[in-house]
Amino acid sequence: MSKISRRKFITAGLAASAGLSGLTAAAGLVRRYQLIPPDSGGFWGPGETLTYGAQRLLTRHSLAREFPSSMISQVPFANEIAPLNDSFQRLQARGFLDWRVSFEGLVERPASLSLSDLKVFPVRSQITEVVCEEGWSYIAEWIGTPLVDVLNACGLLPQARYVVYFSIQPDWWESIDMADALHPQTLLTWAMNGGDLPVSFGGPLRLRVPRQLGYKSVKFITRLIATDSLKGFGKGLGSASPEGGYAWYAGI
Repeated sequence: MSKISRRKFITAGLAASAGLSGLTAAAGLVRRYQLIPPDSGGFWGPGETLTYGAQRLLTRHSLAREFPSSMISQVPFANEIAPLNDSFQRLQARGFLDWRVSFEGLVERPASLSLSDLKVFPVRSQITEVVCEEGWSYIAEWIGTPLVDVLNACGLLPQARYVVYFSIQPDWWESIDMADALHPQTLLTWAMNGGDLPVSFGGPLRLRVPRQLGYKSVKFITRLIATDSLKGFGKGLGSASPEGGYAWYAGI
């Protein structure tokens, strides 16, 4: 479903089921609990706000569906990525031994960790589905380090409201709220289907956010920043996605 038709569906569906009074009441709840997404302005802002607010109020602790190993896609789809830059190619040539991911911002103990450092933390495996806004999907086993464990080790401060994360590829960044950042299924993923995470699927390190559409699971992660505001990042819309016309919150 395209982003436009999806947004029309959200807005029209809410209006049809709840009516104007229901929308007003829902908007009041969203404001009361400060569930306002960073891309709440503009024509689609009310629909995005109600979608985000409703899902957070109703499904904050819900789990993405996990599948049996028999349902792993035999030929998972690797969508096309831009040519990888020189920095990536130099790291790849050394088998990613020098790959580092930094944890910054509202943490007591900022850290720069290697892949080996991440693997010292508890390991989680999950078989979940990647669902793309463009309509394709696949199921794979993802193996990695729960983001919550690393954030806790770094001393996440209570005023943090979001985690912003960046790819080694320029201009590729996203952010999530703390409900997803601290969720047990959100992984710093370094393996897939029993082997190292292939480059075509984001290797050596990808943030896997299974409760949201695939574009939130950014590949080639090198930096994460805990913050209380998204206004200082990019155009202040929360990520590169709304800057390109997609929604900041892409819950499924």
